[in-house]
Amino acid sequence: MASSHSCEFFSDKEAESLTSLYNEGGLAAVIPVIKDKLHNLENETLNIAVTGCTGSGKSAFINALRGLRRNDEGAAPVNVVETTMEAKAYKHPNLPGVNLWDLPGTGSPTFQAKDYLKKVDLNKYDFFVIMAAKRFTENDANLAVEIKKMGKQFYFIRSQIDNDIHSYELEGIEYNREEVLQTIRNDCIANLEQIGIQKPSVFLLSNYKVNEYDFTAFTQTIEAELPEKKKHVFWLSLPSVTLQVIEKKKQILKKRIWMIAAAAGGVGAIPVPGLSIACDIAILVAELLHCRELLGLDPQSLQRLALNVGKPLEVLTAEVQNPFVFDITPQSVTKLLTSAIFGALMIVDDALLVIPIIGSILGGITSFGTTYMMLSNSLDQFVESTQRVMKKALE
Repeated sequence: MASSHSCEFFSDKEAESLTSLYNEGGLAAVIPVIKDKLHNLENETLNIAVTGCTGSGKSAFINALRGLRRNDEGAAPVNVVETTMEAKAYKHPNLPGVNLWDLPGTGSPTFQAKDYLKKVDLNKYDFFVIMAAKRFTENDANLAVEIKKMGKQFYFIRSQIDNDIHSYELEGIEYNREEVLQTIRNDCIANLEQIGIQKPSVFLLSNYKVNEYDFTAFTQTIEAELPEKKKHVFWLSLPSVTLQVIEKKKQILKKRIWMIAAAAGGVGAIPVPGLSIACDIAILVAELLHCRELLGLDPQSLQRLALNVGKPLEVLTAEVQNPFVFDITPQSVTKLLTSAIFGALMIVDDALLVIPIIGSILGGITSFGTTYMMLSNSLDQFVESTQRVMKKALE
């Protein structure tokens, strides 16, 4: 029996069901199930609630997690005064099921603590981020208690850490960065314990240097506490600002490649001119464009990154050494398939290792092996380009 890990997003039971379907109805019975699974994965929901006192940086944090600047289309408005009068959802630019919710600031004039729980439906959120620019308040602690009663997770974020560090530099004070950060963290923990939160975890973050400070610890903690089916969409929703995030995205996208290859080369696929296979090129083009966006290699993401780090766009695009990244079309994909078909049979053993049950069904189909190899190799090159771009951006 294959493990659920081996069969990627299919459980043991689902994988065995696919085998039974294939034995009874052939490939025509299997492909619709695979396509349904892909649709569900692409539309998996994740609702992240962001709250805290007025001026804690909620809107800037929401923009940062979506890889946006304040002037970008769809960005949350960032002002020094309270702008959030009611809960507002901000959709992820590439994942339709992911929403970051900007909740009214606890204790603001428009939303007093005693009215907060009545006006904000806490049940619809998967987890909560409670932010503070300096000290957490009793309102924050009360909210955390209510969230805990619901059996949901909350995370305290002390924002604007870069300002604290910068103040030492402006005053010409010699300092040890790690010691300063630990002092701030300890102060926040002591503050929260004093107002009734036992053993709180506090993450120090910057909305403008997202890759620094406690970002890695923050993401790893969330992954450990999210339900299994939500973990993949969480990682894919993050901006590609650290090598860890890029590697996580690679692992997740690799896991779904066999499903894309099966869907593209399945029943109803169109014969590819000049090749002895049938394949739905449109599915492959859409997947490659999707991967490019999630990894931050599309022109809009590269332009935003260049502005964020103050480097010329051409300096970053020069790190994308594969021209195919900027020329994903039916014609260019067909050309790639031509080169991939000669190695298609090599993929069978790989497919059997990755997905034992499913591989035994699809491994012998030439179009599956060809599309699997082409997508896998392309993703590897996309990831390498993303890693080079980020290293150059953060130099």
